[in-house]
Amino acid sequence: QVHLVESGGGLVQPGGSLTLSCAASGRNLDLTAMGWYRQAPGKQRELVAEVTNDDRIDYADSVKGRFTISRDNAKKTVYLQMNSLNPEDAAVYYCKVVGRAFDWAGVAWGQGTQVTVSS
Repeated sequence: QVHLVESGGGLVQPGGSLTLSCAASGRNLDLTAMGWYRQAPGKQRELVAEVTNDDRIDYADSVKGRFTISRDNAKKTVYLQMNSLNPEDAAVYYCKVVGRAFDWAGVAWGQGTQVTVSS
């Protein structure tokens, strides 16, 4: 199975910045994509950003120019640098990975980390 550990959420003022990280672990883990989704109260979970193992990156239009996704393949960790945060960015942010391990294949989600944007 794959184990995901997310960190970096918290409270930030409008215009501020946060960096999320998600570290994946598992026996013989091979990830083809890592990314971040978010879900605000009363809304569906939506893509924020995703990066594949051949470095293709997708961003939600609402975060382009403000958020940057990156991954460290050696550490099996994905980061999300979030700048110029506004209240509409407040949500629970979930790490998502796609790949396979010794006893797992498919999609896995992290437990979520809360991002609150408020003055």
